[in-house]
Amino acid sequence: MFSLKKIASLSMVMVAGLCHVPAANLAYAAKPAASPRSFVNDDDRFMALRDASFHDDAAKAEEHASYLGNYEIPSYVEYYVLRTHIRSASATEVKAFISKYEGSAIADRLRNDWLLVLGYRGDWANFDIQYPQFVVADDMQLKCYALLSRAIKNQKVAAEARTLLTSARDYGDGCYSLVTYLSENGQFSQEDIWNQIRLASENGALPLAQRLAKNLQVKDTRIAQAFEKPGLILTKPPESGKAAHELYIIALGRNAKNDPQQAAATLAKHAGKFSDAERALAWGQIGLQASLKLQPESMQYWRQTDGAPLSLEAYQWRARMALRAGDWKALKSAIAAMPASLRNEPTWIYWQGRVLKSEGKNEEAQALFQTIADQVHFYGQLSLEEMGQKVGVPVTVKPLAQAELDAVSQNPGLQRALKFYQMNLRLEGTREWNWELRKMTERQHLAAAELARQNNLLDRMVNTSDRTKTEMDFTQRYPTPFNDVMYKSTKLLGLDMAWVYGLIRQESRFVMTARSHVGASGLMQIMPSTARYVAKKMGLGDFVPNQVNDVETNIALGTNYLNMVLTDLGGSQAMASAAYNAGPGRPRAWRASLTRPVEGAIFAETIPFSETRGYVKNVLSNATYYAALFEKKPQSLKARLGVVIPKGMEADSGDLPKDLSGNSND
Repeated sequence: MFSLKKIASLSMVMVAGLCHVPAANLAYAAKPAASPRSFVNDDDRFMALRDASFHDDAAKAEEHASYLGNYEIPSYVEYYVLRTHIRSASATEVKAFISKYEGSAIADRLRNDWLLVLGYRGDWANFDIQYPQFVVADDMQLKCYALLSRAIKNQKVAAEARTLLTSARDYGDGCYSLVTYLSENGQFSQEDIWNQIRLASENGALPLAQRLAKNLQVKDTRIAQAFEKPGLILTKPPESGKAAHELYIIALGRNAKNDPQQAAATLAKHAGKFSDAERALAWGQIGLQASLKLQPESMQYWRQTDGAPLSLEAYQWRARMALRAGDWKALKSAIAAMPASLRNEPTWIYWQGRVLKSEGKNEEAQALFQTIADQVHFYGQLSLEEMGQKVGVPVTVKPLAQAELDAVSQNPGLQRALKFYQMNLRLEGTREWNWELRKMTERQHLAAAELARQNNLLDRMVNTSDRTKTEMDFTQRYPTPFNDVMYKSTKLLGLDMAWVYGLIRQESRFVMTARSHVGASGLMQIMPSTARYVAKKMGLGDFVPNQVNDVETNIALGTNYLNMVLTDLGGSQAMASAAYNAGPGRPRAWRASLTRPVEGAIFAETIPFSETRGYVKNVLSNATYYAALFEKKPQSLKARLGVVIPKGMEADSGDLPKDLSGNSND
């Protein structure tokens, strides 16, 4: 049975399908005499329509739409009704809507929804016509269906499929169908399927692994045992046969999540039972888990993985642990082994440059740094410093003319976005806003960012201005709202205001009502428990939880907590930023696992949590730009990062990295 809920989850759409009204007839000019429920205004009714669509309530969706014949955004009224019965809609019906609103964000959204249905049905005739017209083209399921359509036509797509399927958690029906078809038709080998199962194991995706294993006639119970009870498999030597060996390797990786040394000892004991290729795979599974625990022993595991096909995460952790160990030769080998897609990312371009510099190949190193030194991000800034320059801000762009501002303010798509933002419908607002940006020049981006500023949508301003490459307005990219409050709070505590602004820019993009999925609130995204703790420390006896959304209170609580973790972690902004995101205990543990002092950049790059790793880099990159704006002179990101020193080790000159220019204190 076709499941619309499944399709909705795959495409992340807001609503599911109902109703049977042809899209071409959705004008709703006639209004019933009475409504069974009163609404304040049409916006209220529209929200009810959206909610009914989201809850798959066909009758309610149709009823609400019938009262919105004159609503100012008719395309969304029609969309929410049509989307409710997308699984049963005829091609004529869907095409009529797309034709009516062709070139709009909502038409592309419906095309996305319909393509999921077409792919699920295997209606490749219609799919192949519509898919090339899908503008956003960001749906993983549709990418899989597109490859599946080509494979059915006897095209070779295995290489593209391997490149696409690199983060196995829940591939969904589209990608699972692709893997199954390629397996059944000889484009995917058994090794390809086992690679996918190992990737699912790294991500803890048991249901996906079990589905994939059906292509190999491996029972669910055997996969479940390797995932959930690896110790039972590892109590005896591996049995003979491909499946038994692969399951043993997976069990070693799962066991290593708790005890890498035990897994390593087990593998060493039975090493003779495996082929060279199998041993390399097994050491890779153990090496990844030891790396995520920042265990120095991981280096000896990685040395035994040469030639093994690793996951993208594993390739990077092999390099990260070489960085932590200060082993430039191992880092060089690790980067060289990466797929080109990884090797050419700014992160690894920078570290390749550092490898060349360590070898005395300064001209080659400088050439690499030059390729990313003009990019506005963490590794662009570090590359600039490696070239002997500090981090400044570009010359102010030519002021926007009133005509430029007037033009974007009259843009219908941006007006729809502003309407949605006023209704707190951020998903729809951002969809409309970003759709219009795709058509704009850099000057128009700057004008749109200014429109966002005028409407107090600072997150839209920042994100829009961030898109420009040649003309940059750093007052848009790095705004300083509530400056008086911020100055007062940071001055009182002796905190670096540039750092605090850098943190807020990363935390909330200055959305005052921001609330995270875990309950953090306000500009500085403070958790309720943290707010209570800090308020008590500050002596705010009359503090109540809803005060956390008051700007002054939020900044006071956030800066006081930030000051606490900074003091606790020896004044290191890198560690304190990590503590603000992941809690103070974790950075202390990460520091405790160090065997030597490391540059702050290396500490940041080797943070085990991907969210925190990106967070620390972004916060300190932001802070460096803010400092350049405040002080009106170039800054050093390296100095801000400093050096992270193992607790108890003295910070004498013999301990410190020799090529670090900047602050040497933790």
